[in-house]
Formats: sequence, C-alpha cells, structure tokens
Amino acid sequence: MAKVSKNGIAQGWSGSIWKLVFRHMPDGSTRVSVKPDFSRRVFSQKQKDHQQKVKIAAAYAREASKTQPIYAELARGTTKNAYNIALSDWFHPPVVHNIERKKGRIRVMASDNVSVTKVQVRIIAEDGKILEEGQAVQVDPVRHPERWEYASNTEGTIEATAWDLADNQVKAVL
Repeated sequence: MAKVSKNGIAQGWSGSIWKLVFRHMPDGSTRVSVKPDFSRRVFSQKQKDHQQKVKIAAAYAREASKTQPIYAELARGTTKNAYNIALSDWFHPPVVHNIERKKGRIRVMASDNVSVTKVQVRIIAEDGKILEEGQAVQVDPVRHPERWEYASNTEGTIEATAWDLADNQVKAVL
C-alpha cells in the first residue's frame, strides 16, 4: 500500500480508479492500494447465516433509528448515531440478573444495552401447568429502570421473560 503525501493531485482522493483504491485517512494522508479480488471467495454456511442476520439487523436499525427516539437520544453526544445504537440493540438481548420473592411480591432485575420494554412473570406448578401469569411493573423507571415487580402469593416455579425494544427476549427461572 502506497502513501501519498504532499501531492496536490492525489491528496484527499478517495474511491477507486481502474484497479487502484484511494483511501483518505484521518491524519490527512491518502493511501493507495490495489483493488482486492474477491471473485474466488466461497462463504461457509455459518458465514452465510451470519450475513443473513446482519441483513435483518440492518433492516431493523434503518427503520427503528427513525421511529424510536430513544436511539437518537442515546447517540447524542457520542461518536455513534441512532442507526448504530439500534443495530447494537438488535444484537444484544436483555439480561435477567435476579428473581426474588418477598412478602407477596416477585422482584425481577433485568437490564439491556438500550432498555427493557416489558417483563412477564409466570408461576408454574410442578406438573408444568401455568398457575398464574401477568406483566410486571417498573418500580422506579427513572432511578432504577432495571427493577420490575409483580404481586403474587401463588407458590410455584417462577419464570420471568424480559423483552427489549428490538423484540429480543430472554427467560430466567427461579
């Protein structure tokens, strides 16, 4: 790769001409290289699957970055844009950190890189039958957005499912 410096003709060029690629670098220099040849590249099935996931994520991020103001809000003051935040959200599902039962309440601690949009709680009997289910409520959305509570005195196994803005979901059992 050649480096062009102090050349009034090629300085600041970017793009390609014939088989040469010009890249304008952050330090102000211009790099010149031969265009890479990908004509014989063969992708594995795993690579093709990942490429498909990236296409789906990009489609989500294009739409969500325009319709969900939280992405623009989180990008403000950073080097990222709303699209980058939405893309990251699609790839990162929420996490359920803890489930505990105290005095007729079930507390679920769940977080996400952007936000958890809802938490559903199910109480399941030993035979697998659902005894009770419902939506948990955020206790203090401003100071503690990760805290969700559900009122119940029903005994059984607790299953909590958390969703994020990109509709990723994760289940945890207590």
